[in-house]
Amino acid sequence: MAQKRFINPEGLVRPGVYTPVVVAQAGRTIYLSGQVPQNEKGELVGRGDLLAQAEQVYRNIALALTGAGATFNDVVKLNVYVVNYKPEYRDLLHQIRQSYVSKENPPASTLIGVQALAREGFLIEIEAIAVAD
Repeated sequence: MAQKRFINPEGLVRPGVYTPVVVAQAGRTIYLSGQVPQNEKGELVGRGDLLAQAEQVYRNIALALTGAGATFNDVVKLNVYVVNYKPEYRDLLHQIRQSYVSKENPPASTLIGVQALAREGFLIEIEAIAVAD
């Protein structure tokens, strides 16, 4: 059975929207490729709209997790890449994220601003690691 410990060590900030340290033992480790704002037909969703693109990306992650027999509760790490990131985007991205990740035990997370992603029009890409039974 997969065991996960979400740790907020003393001396580190307690961010609330992510956990600084996650320890996972046993179980199946699932690595999701970066998910982008495309629907099942490969069409770009939300051209120029970061919020709409983020929603599509999280939906795609949920579908990928389901395909692997997992859920967002199994996610231990997210890497978020945003084109031309600005600090004011953080709250916007948190709106979408909080409807998907565990509020009690949010995964470890990294948010990175990038110049561009794989295709023109992509504003966000998110990769995930999950540990499930």
